[in-house]
Amino acid sequence: MAELYNEYSNYLKEKYGEKVYKLPINIPCTCPNRDGSIGYGGCTFCADIGTGFESLDNSLDVKEQIKINMDYIKKKYKAKKFIAYFQNYTNTYLELEVFKSYIKESIVDDIVEISISTRPDCISEDYLIFLDSVKKEHNVNISIELGLQTVNYHTLISINRGHTLSEFIDAVLRIKKYNFEICAHVILNLPGDDIVDTIETAKVLTVLKIDQVKIHSLYIMENTVMGILYKNKEITVITKDEYVERVITFLEYLQDDITVQRLVGRAPEENSLFVNWGISWWKIKDDILDKMKERGRYQGSKVKTQADM
Repeated sequence: MAELYNEYSNYLKEKYGEKVYKLPINIPCTCPNRDGSIGYGGCTFCADIGTGFESLDNSLDVKEQIKINMDYIKKKYKAKKFIAYFQNYTNTYLELEVFKSYIKESIVDDIVEISISTRPDCISEDYLIFLDSVKKEHNVNISIELGLQTVNYHTLISINRGHTLSEFIDAVLRIKKYNFEICAHVILNLPGDDIVDTIETAKVLTVLKIDQVKIHSLYIMENTVMGILYKNKEITVITKDEYVERVITFLEYLQDDITVQRLVGRAPEENSLFVNWGISWWKIKDDILDKMKERGRYQGSKVKTQADM
């Protein structure tokens, strides 16, 4: 391929004809591995605020959050098109009518897509049918972001995800019936995972024909189970160079038409015990791309097609 990897920003420009910005939306919800439904405490790496540290407070209604963020980005970047991104916790882990009301609030001018972050074990037909009606009635695209993190079920158990790979596969097959785009979230440096897990995760996403992937680098927060393990030296984090190698290897085994939203995560430094080896996320991204160029490595280069077999 001409590019080193299939970058999300380029994909959005091609799809919508111009640069599109995501607007994070924070609604009051939780996760089934937090509230006792299937477990307590949530994922071992997840703090009380979840992952929505860049979001506005969920006491603001959806329309107000959209307006504040949209006005700011329009003024700063002259943007015209936006994605309403329900980001934090498990957004389909709500009563259906409550979920519907939040989604309906997000249907405003200049929103071209609604993106919903959730867990693979919280995908049910009623919610998908409703989202399909929204797509058809309002001519707005729908995408679902599923937290997988890894295909290694031992690691999934150790981080208290409360689901394994089978639920992820089931969710993907359910969603694909409605032609919604699917983005899988993965963390490539979870304690317990190795390069074999990295490769297998990419292979599974390729076989499932996932539309997009978002690669995270693990960050460790105070007041989390993983934070306690880290401070007690019961877990370690791989080096930055090892992470860079895992990302490149992951991309090599990932089909080249899968869009990559992110190569490395960001996190607040406040209350953090470990974030990106103390290096700016963009420097790590540059390092990944520089090494790919130097070594002639690119997305999809190790994917075996039917013709290769």
